[in-house]
Amino acid sequence: MRLRACSSALAIAALTVGLTAAASPDQAFRPRPFLDRLHTVTPVASTVPENGDVNPYGTFTIEDSVGNLHRGDVLVSNFNNSANLQGTGTTLVQIDPDGTRTTFATIDPAHLPGSCPGGVGLTTALTVLPGGWVVVGSLPTADGSAATAQAGCLLVLDRFGTVRETIAGDGINGPWDMTAVSRGRHSELFVTNVLNGTVAANGAEVDRGTVLRITLEDRGDQPPQRVATTEIGSGFAERTDPAALVIGPTGVGLGCDDTLYVADTVGNRITAIPRALTRTDSAGTGRVVTSGGNLNGPLGLAVTSRGDLLTVNSQDGFIVETTPGGRQVAAKQINNEGSPAGAGALFGLALDLDHDAVYFVNDADNALDLLH
Repeated sequence: MRLRACSSALAIAALTVGLTAAASPDQAFRPRPFLDRLHTVTPVASTVPENGDVNPYGTFTIEDSVGNLHRGDVLVSNFNNSANLQGTGTTLVQIDPDGTRTTFATIDPAHLPGSCPGGVGLTTALTVLPGGWVVVGSLPTADGSAATAQAGCLLVLDRFGTVRETIAGDGINGPWDMTAVSRGRHSELFVTNVLNGTVAANGAEVDRGTVLRITLEDRGDQPPQRVATTEIGSGFAERTDPAALVIGPTGVGLGCDDTLYVADTVGNRITAIPRALTRTDSAGTGRVVTSGGNLNGPLGLAVTSRGDLLTVNSQDGFIVETTPGGRQVAAKQINNEGSPAGAGALFGLALDLDHDAVYFVNDADNALDLLH
């Protein structure tokens, strides 16, 4: 997270317009949309490792070189195994900007250092903390079907790709996506969960999806330790789905003013949870930022350096830019494969280090692409 850069950008924008105390950032002068400067999609590399895992989900740009992690490379998690069974993928791959792919980790569900109910099926929940601690979500199945999905956990790997810790229970139930911010010796993970009553509902919608803030304390060469868990969001719609396994709150991104933005996929909207770093209770589903319009099943979410929200649609291959005030200011199709065009192709996305291009996974081709 680059909160400082984002805060500076908004402060400069406020000064540029000067002026009217009543004017909101959306009413004042704004530079051209971030997406208006990006016109080209370039394939970077296949995300399929040696064991054949497919269906890339999580996407994270590495900020610091440490151990086997290299600054500027992109870490990608795979949700399916080589037989294309959802919730059975066990690999993290690392891809450099020139397209060289290496396998960062292959996780053995039978040899975990702690509890992870159901095993390993790596989700979109993916981040790297200071010291090279990689945290990735697991929502596992026994056979690729929603009926066998279990609660899973967060897996903590060291900078060399070895699982050193599992974080389970206390509200973790199908960790689906995640963002994080680190300050001093503590890191805050914001994790969406999509299995609260979902499997038992057998395809019916249930409004029990949650967002947890999990506080981790740095312990140097030992894995970070969970010291607190707070439910800051609840009541999000979720349901199982024969094609997508489960649909529920997905992308999360922390804005400059401590607001956590959530892509409410079933509700086809983006909501905002205020005071995400400090609140001690649930804000429910939060305030609706925007809904409908160019959104079409929003999944992954990223926050630009000036605070705009980027989301990718699950149903049509579009990426959409929304201001913090809720104006959808740009949309463009970045995948048109399949029928309907682009459906099922997009999931995780991440800005590059310079915040002037967007990496995104292409599930239609099992690849990492770049919008630049």
